[in-house]
Amino acid sequence: MNMDITVKTAEQLRLTPEEFDLICQKLGRTPNFTELCAFSAMWSEHCSYKNSIRWLKTLPRDGKKMLVKAGEENAGLMDIGDGLGVVFKIESHNHPSAIEPFQGAATGVGGIHRDIFTMGARPIASLNSLRFGKLEDPQTQHLLAGVVHGIGHYGNCFGVPTVAGEIYFDECYHTNPLVNAMSVGIVQKGKTISATALGKGNPVFFVGSATGKDGIGGASFASANITKESVQELPAVQVGDPFQEKKLLEACLEVIETGAVVGMQDMGAAGIICSTAEMSAKGEVGMRIDLDKVPTRQSGMKAWELLLSESQERMLMVVEKGKEKKVTAIFEKWDLPCSNIGEVTNDKLLSFYHEGQLQAVIPAEELVLGGGAPQYTRPFSEPAYFAKIKAFDPDSIAPSENLQAVADALIRLPSIASKRWISVQYDSTVGAANTSTNEPSDAAVVVVLGTTKGIAMTTDCNSRYVLADPQKGAMIAVAEAARNLVCTGAIPLGVTNCLNFGNPYDPEVYYQFVHAVKGMGEACIKFDTPVTGGNVSFYNQHPEGAIYPTPTIGMVGLLEDTQKKMTLFFKRPGDLIFMIGKSRNDINSSAFLHALHGVEFSPAPYFDLEEEYQMQSRLLTCIQEGLVESAHDVAEGGLFVALAESGFHRNLGFSVHCQDESFRRDAYWFGESQSRVVVSVQREKVKAFEKRMEGMALEKLGMVTPSGVEVDSENWGDIREWKHEYDTAIEKEMMSIVEA
Repeated sequence: MNMDITVKTAEQLRLTPEEFDLICQKLGRTPNFTELCAFSAMWSEHCSYKNSIRWLKTLPRDGKKMLVKAGEENAGLMDIGDGLGVVFKIESHNHPSAIEPFQGAATGVGGIHRDIFTMGARPIASLNSLRFGKLEDPQTQHLLAGVVHGIGHYGNCFGVPTVAGEIYFDECYHTNPLVNAMSVGIVQKGKTISATALGKGNPVFFVGSATGKDGIGGASFASANITKESVQELPAVQVGDPFQEKKLLEACLEVIETGAVVGMQDMGAAGIICSTAEMSAKGEVGMRIDLDKVPTRQSGMKAWELLLSESQERMLMVVEKGKEKKVTAIFEKWDLPCSNIGEVTNDKLLSFYHEGQLQAVIPAEELVLGGGAPQYTRPFSEPAYFAKIKAFDPDSIAPSENLQAVADALIRLPSIASKRWISVQYDSTVGAANTSTNEPSDAAVVVVLGTTKGIAMTTDCNSRYVLADPQKGAMIAVAEAARNLVCTGAIPLGVTNCLNFGNPYDPEVYYQFVHAVKGMGEACIKFDTPVTGGNVSFYNQHPEGAIYPTPTIGMVGLLEDTQKKMTLFFKRPGDLIFMIGKSRNDINSSAFLHALHGVEFSPAPYFDLEEEYQMQSRLLTCIQEGLVESAHDVAEGGLFVALAESGFHRNLGFSVHCQDESFRRDAYWFGESQSRVVVSVQREKVKAFEKRMEGMALEKLGMVTPSGVEVDSENWGDIREWKHEYDTAIEKEMMSIVEA
């Protein structure tokens, strides 16, 4: 393409004038258009982490169970014993899902699974973390229906179960929903594949689906604010094919067994330019690529389009020279495109040819994170809204007179109510999942086939808490994730995160980001759960400002014997109900305060990291010794919601009493102070349980009943009535959706 390249050209490609000058310095000349497009994609926030990497490096990244260093590969890898490793990662697909919810969510699922099997692991489970505007809004219903359909379609067809997740509804996500997808896989130690190019003369293969114009500019698109005009950017949304990805999975795992693969990387964000640059830079080599040999499904594609396309279900593979036939035979068997598009060089340069002409020459190191990509530390300042938080007086909220009515309103809030309308669209038993996955527990547990082991997994973040106090709120997100794993009897292993924030050039947004990273790091150190990798998603905005800061935590844990998995539901009438942890006269940042009283700004709920850690340690001991029948953490909606959810599975009720009459009763039953878990205990085990809990805050709440719900000697009806309201709340709102 013959054209004058200027600062204006760079700005049109979302590069700053300073970055354009830096590119010219690094190349020693003005880049041509194809080269500038490559820098635009690779130096985008989505690929370069230029506004976040310096803070991300402060997170704990080492642990005794880690098999690869954080950030070195496409996903985290941790030792689970018996020669096996668990591979896991979470990433965002927020911007594409806001524009085209079905394909945006579907390709998010496909992309995160590729990050797992490109390392040689077989995906065994999928999770998600979703955020939308208010459910009664037609636009929210449209987005929710499309996203859920996309997740279900891709996962179900691909054959990997969707086993867990979370979803919240709040006005701040109206324009910019969050769609975070997580994948977990299993691999044999020593059989992992690195995303590294090595060996001069080794051939470079393009494998998987043919390339089209869908997804061009996706990385840059994900690094900009979403506006009403973004609908005009539909080409930025990729199109996925789960059946093609299933073939790609099996072909890649089969070709790895031949020993022919030197290195492999998914062509995700920024497509060919990203995979060639990152693999080359990591191996300190270069590549000579002939773009004419890239399989395409659209004619006349230009060099820059081929480089930046984010068409799905594609891999870049470096193969040992002389073993090309082994590779091509396998991909021919699976009826997948497979083309030798170039070779590894030792000059550290990426040289791209098209139509017989050299189109671009770029030093690989200058494009990538940790190499030549710029790294910024943005100024930050305490958000102005903190003044409203500090001014909040809980006494300004009159104590609730009708607690049953409050409980009924809470149980029907979409963020608290059953997600049955969503979960029934996901196949949670296809593939490698074990049927125990479907028994309600605070974290999903998937059996590692051929062993007694189970991988427990969860996604967690209450963004209201992070808004109120970014540092404490992020600590709570980590603590709740660990608490959910411990409530299933698992030992937490490691964390992957998806950090969803607004515009990093806003000092108040950057304050939220910086302090959330600090809190996350502190909590991860305490729980010995190193951060193995993840994703940063900035520029999540709505017309009035940024979304709530949402540092989503994906955490995995190990359950050595799945027969000892703990569930959350009451088992039999007559069992006694206890709460481990201490109640607080605290309504701060609760759903009760936010949703029912319309108070947006209040302090974060009570939380003490050491108290949380000690509580979890004692609970895990009780579970391992068989002293409790159920365990369920107290989270959104407070103690009453935790009790109700514990009763739903077997339609068992409860008779309970407030244990501190000096409290506001609404704070006791609906407050969300942290570090609390509801457990049920058989009568014959109560003495042993209480002895084990000596020195730990413990409240005896009451007992499990056949079906009646009694609170402070008041008859609140039958548990089945509560369950009906809980189960149908979202379905009633979604009845207005008419599927095409």
